[in-house]
Amino acid sequence: MNRFIKVLLLGFSVLLVQPAAASDVEDLTDLLQDFLANSGKEAAHERFWADDLVYSSSAGLRFGKADIMSGFDSTSDEENDAPPEIVYSGEDVDVRLYGDTAVVAFKLVGTPTNEGAGASVMYYYNTGTFLKRDGIWKAVAWQATKIPPNE
Repeated sequence: MNRFIKVLLLGFSVLLVQPAAASDVEDLTDLLQDFLANSGKEAAHERFWADDLVYSSSAGLRFGKADIMSGFDSTSDEENDAPPEIVYSGEDVDVRLYGDTAVVAFKLVGTPTNEGAGASVMYYYNTGTFLKRDGIWKAVAWQATKIPPNE
């Protein structure tokens, strides 16, 4: 992946090609995987979502970070030790950098932890737009699409 920089040199416009920061790709991939592994914890959501988030859910709803955060009760992450009903992971992660903006697309896999309940694994296509503000990546837009079973 390359980053293009336009430079004005002695009145001539020159286009320079620089390798994109591999660390940004790694940082975003790590951020995503950490978020998915800790998605039941309030602190993970606080870190992941920007305050001005626009989230379009697979159920056709649109909401922001405040709505997500209001779903957590006053119990701290440490006090809530109950195992999650679903464990999330990401597959086929594709990170594309555009300066201080990034698009992250991946397949979200939701695996039920109680196999006896008869629930099946769920799959979603997710695409997030991230901005790097003050050196910190946060998701400002999110789109989730449920993948129908057998596809």
